[in-house]
Formats: sequence, structure tokens, C-alpha cells
Amino acid sequence: METTGKVKKGAAGRKAGGPKKKSVSRSVKAGLQFPVGRIGRFLKKGRYAQRVGSGAPVYLAAVLEYLAAEVLELAGNAARDNKRKSIIPRHVLLAVRNDEELGKLLAGVTIAHGGVLPNINPVLLPKKSEKATEKTATKSPSKAAKSPKKA
Repeated sequence: METTGKVKKGAAGRKAGGPKKKSVSRSVKAGLQFPVGRIGRFLKKGRYAQRVGSGAPVYLAAVLEYLAAEVLELAGNAARDNKRKSIIPRHVLLAVRNDEELGKLLAGVTIAHGGVLPNINPVLLPKKSEKATEKTATKSPSKAAKSPKKA
């Protein structure tokens, strides 16, 4: 019997005895850092639906990677603003709460050791006295009068 044109079953499209191709993960194919296979496994084991399509874990991995990158970028900026080289939970909180869309997404979330946004109610601030307001009003015209004239 000749086996020139036929391929053995389970040979992954190669002829018997040929070299095996190196496997390429779905994360690499999609150009992602997040694990597509693991997310697919979680979707199946979580029983969110009876069936899970092949594109669903890729899409979800891409969305999660984007959100992680967004939060990390903003938290890195917050750390740099505070003259720090490492990101701490406080920086994550400041990043999330100062961003409108991320703040809406994580509205009910408590970040451990994050603290709160610095905020003082205007009612609690000391009132300006009338004398202080009069002094500032009288100073500004006198300064304008004393300025040297340009020739």
C-alpha cells in the first residue's frame, strides 16, 4: 500500500515523520499580553453561557488589557507628580477618581490603602474679612498709577 498522497490522522497536517511546528499561542496571534487561553477557560468554567465562541476570549482579553494599560498609565503619571518611582495604591486611587470615565466604571469600588481625594467643602473655609477686601481693592488702582510711563 502506498501512503504518498495520504496524511495520517492526528498528524496536524504534516506527513508522517515530518518536523512538528512550534505552537503559537492565541495571545501572540492577537498581539496581546493578556492570556487568551486562560480567559477562554474561565469563560467556559464560569458557566456564563452554554457555549463560548472563539472570538469572545480574544475580545475580552483585549478589553481587559486596554483597561489595565489605561489605569497603569494614569497611576504612573500620579506617581511621577508625587515624585515617586513606584506606584502605590494611593496613586491608583488618584488616577481612577480623577478620570471621569474610570471613576464612573469603578464608582462602587473601594481601593485598599488608597485614601480619599483631597477635598475641603467651601463652607468650612475661613471667610475673607471686609477690611482685607477693601485693602486689595484700593491697592490695585494705586499700583497702576505708580507705574512708569513709557516714552
